Amino acid sequence: MKALLALFLAVSPLAAEPVAQKGELIFTDDFERSDLGDWKPLIPSFAVQNGVLKGWQTRDDHGAVGRVYRPMKDVIVEFKFKLDGSTGFNAVFDDKNHRGSHAGHICRVAFAPKQIRLGDDKEGVMRNDIFEMRKDPTKKKEADKLLVGRGTATNVTLDPKPWHRVAITILGDHMHVTLDGKPVGDLKSPGIAHETKQSFHFTVNGPGVLFDDMRIWAAK
Repeated sequence: MKALLALFLAVSPLAAEPVAQKGELIFTDDFERSDLGDWKPLIPSFAVQNGVLKGWQTRDDHGAVGRVYRPMKDVIVEFKFKLDGSTGFNAVFDDKNHRGSHAGHICRVAFAPKQIRLGDDKEGVMRNDIFEMRKDPTKKKEADKLLVGRGTATNVTLDPKPWHRVAITILGDHMHVTLDGKPVGDLKSPGIAHETKQSFHFTVNGPGVLFDDMRIWAAK
């Protein structure tokens, strides 16, 4: 694990944000209701409570997964979150029809109290061959070499009390992330350019994370 983190932490300075404009609005949700609406809880638990979406982990072997299905490629995703006792969460783009990576994972942004990590899942840790190699201690070094350039990490301090605003921009093979208006992550990697991300989901670890003001636009 230390070697893998070293790969992610060997980060070059943040690149300029990709030049992208908001195009068609693909999805919007303010959670002003009592039901989940378009959100599908693949792994419990998620609920809409008091005008926000809450996710909390109920299984020991996997975080809670709540997904919304919309075909997308180049996008600008914005949402607010508040750590409600949790150790962190992931914002993940998937394509269930892609068989080359575990569970069709394409790319993600992982949020933790002390770190934000960007990952190319399609050509990185979730690529089928690398995923299997990492289960074998004798192939760990070989797998680590294949992961170079497939992820970046930035040290942060996330105050658990206030709401934070996130913007994720994907344009071609470039993914850029801002937190409360400041750049916190940047990654260029081939898997990010996957033609069709069929869905977006949150994976929540721990007692709970709150989400609100979710927007997804096509990027142009």
